[in-house]
Amino acid sequence: MSCIHYKFKSSLDYNSVTFDGLHLSLSDLKKAISQQKRLKPGEFDLEITNAQTGDVYKKGDELIAKNTSVIVSRVPVTRTAASSTQKSWEAFKQECAKVVRVSVVTCCPFIL
Repeated sequence: MSCIHYKFKSSLDYNSVTFDGLHLSLSDLKKAISQQKRLKPGEFDLEITNAQTGDVYKKGDELIAKNTSVIVSRVPVTRTAASSTQKSWEAFKQECAKVVRVSVVTCCPFIL
């Protein structure tokens, strides 16, 4: 059995992901860490950095050799998900503005 040692940036101790083979892809490592730590998918992304060289692994198909030590940090989700959140927020603000306009026009004492 091969393993990759990882620790979160704020953690003091290393944990290990075990697997068969000489290397593990970055996407498989992220999935394994998320499962071990019971992290909810979609809330953030994991940034994996080689502890010895400081290189950041970016491509999902990038291979990480066995017995490598890495540092994991949580980062906000990519812009595609953030832009959909921004669009939702804009739609919410527009809906609130409509409610305020309707309340003022009908002379209703209801104010947001």
